[in-house]
Amino acid sequence: MFGFRKKKESEPFVAAVIPAGGSSSRMGENKLLMDLGGMPVLIRTLRAFLFSGAIREVVVACREADMAEIASLCALYGLREGVRLVRGGDTRQRSVLAGVMEVSKKAEYIAIHDGARPLVEQDVIARTVEAAISFGAAAPAVAVKDTIKEVTGGVIVRTLARERLFAVQTPQVFDAALIKAALVKAEEEQIQYTDDCAAAEAVGMAVHIVEGDYENIKLTTPEDIIAAEAILAERGE
Repeated sequence: MFGFRKKKESEPFVAAVIPAGGSSSRMGENKLLMDLGGMPVLIRTLRAFLFSGAIREVVVACREADMAEIASLCALYGLREGVRLVRGGDTRQRSVLAGVMEVSKKAEYIAIHDGARPLVEQDVIARTVEAAISFGAAAPAVAVKDTIKEVTGGVIVRTLARERLFAVQTPQVFDAALIKAALVKAEEEQIQYTDDCAAAEAVGMAVHIVEGDYENIKLTTPEDIIAAEAILAERGE
């Protein structure tokens, strides 16, 4: 049975924020509470961070209506001491902001990870955290496999250079003070970014890329659940 791995006190304090307040409209039900290989999706995500050895605390920003069930699941799986729940906002960005504002004041870096990416491996977490400590901001990414076209009005207008294109994943890890300021600024300017790197880039932060993992998929549609179960089977989980 897994147990919590503690970081050395001399190492930087890294907190994780897990936005978990989406509507899951394309899944048809709350995907974070769905069973994946005998365990709820969100619990798999939380375990990855709590057992990584790179994270000191985890804050989950979720819908108020889901708080009781998530708290019960954390207790059932022995995670209650390692996880704190806060009420999220009406958008992902606002949920992330709610979470980062609730992390410990000791946190020097904040890792932001989609609750619907339950297959993230601990080595991805570790190398992203290490890069953020070195550079201030980092994110895992994988090279795109398909040729990407820019389309306007249903017509291809440009073929993008594939060798320069990467699919960015989470966790995205940042200097705590800088990402808080970036997200506050985005809200003040009423700009909703698609990921946290974009908010950081908007205030001049250079985000460094580390090697991601093609298996670190985000569960969005029922087909993704099938793919995730196949990955777990391959891993023997």
